[in-house]
Amino acid sequence: MLILYQRDDCKLCDEAVALLARAHAPEFESVWIDGDAGLEARYGERVPVLCDGDSGRELGWPFDTVALHAFLDARVA
Repeated sequence: MLILYQRDDCKLCDEAVALLARAHAPEFESVWIDGDAGLEARYGERVPVLCDGDSGRELGWPFDTVALHAFLDARVA
């Protein structure tokens, strides 16, 4: 399962969601880190971060369609 860690009112997070849609990425869960001390400590200002929940691998912003597809292809391999 893919998870996109993000913040409320985050322009970069909105850009990441739009990129995922344009790239026809598989379904993902959005998790807002605001108000969660553990997630804020882990991700802080790094959001948006796309995480492969199965392997724990992460793809941090900024990423483009090439990096996104490489990240997604590695999930299948």
